[in-house]
Formats: sequence, C-alpha cells, structure tokens
Amino acid sequence: MKTSVSRALRTILKAGAVGALLAVASASSFAQSSVQLYGQVDEWVGATKFPGSKTAWNVSGGGMSTSYWGIKGSEDLGNGYKAIFTLEDFFRAQNGKFGRFDGDTFFGRNAYVGVESPFGTVTAGRLTTHLFVSTILFNPFIDSYVFSPMVYHVFLGLGTFPTYTTDMGVVGDSGWNNAVQYSTPDFNGLSGSAMYAFGNTAGQNSSKKYSAQFLYFHGPFAATGVYQYVNFNNTPADLGSLVAGLKSQSVAQLGLSYDLKFVKFYGQYMYTKNDQEVGSWHVNTAQGGVSVPLGTGTVMASYAYSRDAGGLDQMHQSAAIGYDYPLSKRTDVYAAYLYDKYTSQSSGYTAGVGIRAKF
Repeated sequence: MKTSVSRALRTILKAGAVGALLAVASASSFAQSSVQLYGQVDEWVGATKFPGSKTAWNVSGGGMSTSYWGIKGSEDLGNGYKAIFTLEDFFRAQNGKFGRFDGDTFFGRNAYVGVESPFGTVTAGRLTTHLFVSTILFNPFIDSYVFSPMVYHVFLGLGTFPTYTTDMGVVGDSGWNNAVQYSTPDFNGLSGSAMYAFGNTAGQNSSKKYSAQFLYFHGPFAATGVYQYVNFNNTPADLGSLVAGLKSQSVAQLGLSYDLKFVKFYGQYMYTKNDQEVGSWHVNTAQGGVSVPLGTGTVMASYAYSRDAGGLDQMHQSAAIGYDYPLSKRTDVYAAYLYDKYTSQSSGYTAGVGIRAKF
C-alpha cells in the first residue's frame, strides 16, 4: 500500500515539474524581444541655386535621402500581440550635427511606442505623416529633398527652408508631434490608416491635425489616396505667421504607379485648399515620372507642375533627371540635376554627385 502511494506521489510530482517547466517555457516564448540598430549616411557634392538667389558650391547631406540612424524593437506579448517602439534621429554627416537643420528636434524622424495585433497597429508619439509616405512612394526620386520635383512642390514652401516668395506648398513637416495612429492589417495588398495630432495647449483644444490614407499594391500596379487637414503648424494659432490670415489647410493627394519591368511609370495629383479669415485660394499640383533600368543602375526622370488659383497667382515648374548605380546591396552612388522655376523669379537649379551607405 505504501509502495502504491509512493509511486502515485512521485507521478504527481513529476507531472507538476513538467507542468512548471512548460509554464516557464511558455512565459519565456511570450517574452521574446528584439532590438535593431539601423540607418543610412548620404553625402553629395555639387552646386545649388535657389530661385531668386545665387549659386552656392557645397558638400551637403541627403542628396537621395536624408541621413538618419534609428533603434527599433518589439516584444512578443502572446496571442498575436506585440509591443513595439521606434526612435529615429536625422543627422548631417558634413558637419556632425544632429537634425536636418539647426533647431531640429533630436528624434525628428520618428519617436513612438505602440501595439501590433491581428486587428491592426496603434502607435503614439511623433509619427511620419500619411502625406509624406504617399508623396515619396509615387515619384521616382522617392524622398530626396534635393532632387525630387514632387518633394519640392509639397514640402518646400509656406515658410519652410529655403524661403521662397510663395503661398504654395503644404503646411507642416514630414512628421507630426503628439499624434496617435491606427493602421489596418493588410488585406490582399490593401491597407489603410488614420492619424490625429493634438495641439497640447490648454484653452486651445480646437487646434488639430488629422489625416487618412489607403495604400494598394497588386503585382505591377500600386495606388494611394490621402486626405489631410491642419489648423496649426507647430503651435496653436500660428498659421498667420506663414500667410497673413491663414486659418486652415486641406490637402487631397492621389498617386499611381505601374511597373513594366523595362520602365516604371509614376503619376500624382494633389489639390490644396487654403482658408483665410476672409476668402480662400487653392493650388493644383501634378507630377509625372519614370524610372528605367540601365545596366545594373536606374535612370530617373520627373516633372512637377503647380498652379496657384488666387493668392499670389503663381506657377511653379520643376524637372529632374538622375542616375543611381548600386555598388553593393547597401551602397550606391548617384548623379542628378534639378531645374526649378517660380513665376517672376529667376530660375534655380541643383546639380551634384553623391554616395549613400545603409547599415
């Protein structure tokens, strides 16, 4: 009898030990985490002449894409859920300074924390805008602030550097502070997201920014649509510092691309409506471009056109051509030329050669 009891007790203890080990293993698998360091360094040499200004020779950064470094990580929470975070800082290798310009915030590219789930992803912090994503994915020069005509027409104007005499361009940066975003899962190439940014100022709760976007990728075809509304730039009620009496701005943008392998076509249209205390004006913007494989490299060409209806009654035209050659999977060299012209101002241009290394 004692022997039977002893055997039963040993069996129970063994089962308990196995159960405990399984529980520890399960908890360990849920707690799996990873952290990654990554980024890129992009430097170019050439000449720049902004419209209405003079030529400057320079060594500068971000010819094809702005230099940055980042850290991102995730932790498995179990059942398809993950905690995620990203911290990304722009920098200028030509002088060793952080940020894209003096006064830029440290983690200016992205700084957020969030949760991924089978039902989508929620993030909060400083987030890349939908309009920026749409703009760079559907033009052949992608995110180049030096050579991309569409980036010039969207993000350079209305008080941003360089300062032009213009009321064209989109209010704000490529990222929004104090923002919350929800992104859907991918549904056979179709995904969507919505973002809202707060003014974070007592007594100014009507200050807001919001946007929504869809992205669709199917074989050689891709498309996007974005709507964005803002009634402040950096601080509540500050739009008047950009254009007198400016109250708010609404932007709608569509983009398409089609890849035939021997040539890829890009097209974009953007409608910008600016509301003032009295009256309003709008701007129509369009971009067309191609990228063509040549040898192991790629030839890129793009033309963008904007027309101001009301306001300063301006026309803005930009055209660029370039060649990008990969030295390896992580390093490429490039050469490009951009022509830029505003109504009633002398034309500008940028020409240069550069190298980009990713890590």
